[in-house]
Amino acid sequence: MSTHASDPLAALGSLPGVADAVDSVRKAVDRVYGHRVMRRRSNEISSEAALRGARGSAALSGADWALEEVRRRTDFGSDAEARTVGAALRLGAEAGQLLSIWRQSPLRVLARLHLVAAGDPGESVGRPRLDGETVDEPLVEAPLPTPAEVAGRLDGLAELIVAGGEAPALVTAAVVHGELLALRPFTTYNGLVARAAERIALVGSGLDPKAICPAEVGHAEQGRAAYLAAFEGYLSGTPEGVGGWIAHCGRSVELGVRESTAVCEALQRGAA
Repeated sequence: MSTHASDPLAALGSLPGVADAVDSVRKAVDRVYGHRVMRRRSNEISSEAALRGARGSAALSGADWALEEVRRRTDFGSDAEARTVGAALRLGAEAGQLLSIWRQSPLRVLARLHLVAAGDPGESVGRPRLDGETVDEPLVEAPLPTPAEVAGRLDGLAELIVAGGEAPALVTAAVVHGELLALRPFTTYNGLVARAAERIALVGSGLDPKAICPAEVGHAEQGRAAYLAAFEGYLSGTPEGVGGWIAHCGRSVELGVRESTAVCEALQRGAA
């Protein structure tokens, strides 16, 4: 792993802006969990958050469909955009089934996520890429680490997750997301897998146990340009850059909270 990600995750909490982002996210999450609708209809909120999160993640990967189009479609194999949306929806449905495995075997979870996203067991599916294999990830143009570097950094990331520690959930989730986006360990769907892994980290940490705060919504709402600018900061490895990426991920969670709060309000009014 890179220098900034190989240090104990807890140390990242002292980076510029991170403590404020962690505090702001915690307060936002607490507010939506305290909404009266959550006491009796949390499953509906979770389902809607998964749908909206999938739409947001697919949008960042080039398939920016309207929410109602995502909701009504049943055919996701007709073209590249449809396949991307279908992959995002499958990942959203699968993420909750992998929480028990995440803390023991995160690499197994990542392999499963790629298999789910791809939808069929091709030769390169469900394993890190090999020498000579290309990567289809048009959103990220940063230089690709070698397969050997990918293997080493994935092992390091897995060790940090399994070890646990005192790092805030937001910090861990942002590093998981950033590392996977930097490594692009699979031949396809790396962005979708990275954002699904961020969600698993947020849910599995206990910050968002009912999966109602879709960070993917916030990433999409802030836009591709802001997403890539923040990611460039992460790649730089500077304290300001890494702190800015974590803060960006925090703002994305807060925007996801806002989305689910609006769903709660609509349900309360009987409009959903």
